[in-house]
Amino acid sequence: MATEAKCWTMRVLCVLLIGISAAVFGQTAPQGGVDVLWAYAGEWKTQTEHFDTAYSKAGSESATLRNECWKNGGYVVCNQYVNGESKALLVFTWDAKSNAYDSYPIPAGGGEAGHGTLTIEGNVWTFPWQMTDAGVTTYFRVVNVFASSDRIEYRQEFSKDKVHWTVMARGTEARLGGH
Repeated sequence: MATEAKCWTMRVLCVLLIGISAAVFGQTAPQGGVDVLWAYAGEWKTQTEHFDTAYSKAGSESATLRNECWKNGGYVVCNQYVNGESKALLVFTWDAKSNAYDSYPIPAGGGEAGHGTLTIEGNVWTFPWQMTDAGVTTYFRVVNVFASSDRIEYRQEFSKDKVHWTVMARGTEARLGGH
């Protein structure tokens, strides 16, 4: 049961991270700073194929993500809707000294806020995290490769050593409408 709960939590986090990554590539501002994340606003169609692994079950799904966002000072905040239902309030920050991005998803209906990071290397945006169970750490990441400002190819992976990665899911994001 604990593994099922962790998998469900991880799946929700992956949907949020995929939605985050889908939004951030369509920017018109230069990379760097919290303004890059403003492109999060908008609507995206996701298509995902899940594979049978220790942390995922085989299957496919599609969803529509809508991000209603605003910026205030050094923050970009978005209310993220999945298939028309508000799922999380996402707060983004950027540290100029380290060029590091952080995200804080707050689940709809309450619950503990999460914390995630984002690294950007060219057109590859990576959201890493880890879980420790019974003293064993497993590393996870969502890797987004941007084919264009309106199309993203992504994968969700896990690893025990950060060298050999197992793909849990693969998919695409397509912007609906213009930006």
